[in-house]
Amino acid sequence: MSYFVVDVEADGPIPGDFSMVSFGAVLVDENLNRTFYGKIKPISEQYIPEVLSISGFSREETLKFDDPFETMLKFEEWIAKNSKGKPIFISDNNGFDWMFICWYFHHFLKRNPFGYSSRRISDLYCGIVKDTFAQWKHLRKTEHTHNPVDDARGNAEVLLYMKNELELKIDLR
Repeated sequence: MSYFVVDVEADGPIPGDFSMVSFGAVLVDENLNRTFYGKIKPISEQYIPEVLSISGFSREETLKFDDPFETMLKFEEWIAKNSKGKPIFISDNNGFDWMFICWYFHHFLKRNPFGYSSRRISDLYCGIVKDTFAQWKHLRKTEHTHNPVDDARGNAEVLLYMKNELELKIDLR
């Protein structure tokens, strides 16, 4: 299995009615240097300016981004190239990130290389330390910038911390 930490920036709360603006993925290994970055043009006329502003892009900029089908196809190819066995999707907020990635894969490619499930970093951390309210974001080394590759890398650093310091059983071969 190969683990990928993914982060999404969007212009609204749900896919379909709103658009994924950009996303980043990091293959979890000891180096965290295999990354993917996608910027996708809007699929809907709807957007919430306050939500879009979090991404750091204007609506005008996003209209010049890449075709969603082509970007998701490149992402699928990158996953396949970097996977040993089944790819596993992990994120900070998989209720949000997974929802967009899964929807875009199925909508544009009619398939999702991650299958039908995902993992949430917070749940893993809370389980290891046996505290359902435990906080973990202070363990990131990379600053949380809302650049999805930076944010995915920071979250992958926490996963490595859990593996190396808290004995999370995760095979990174």
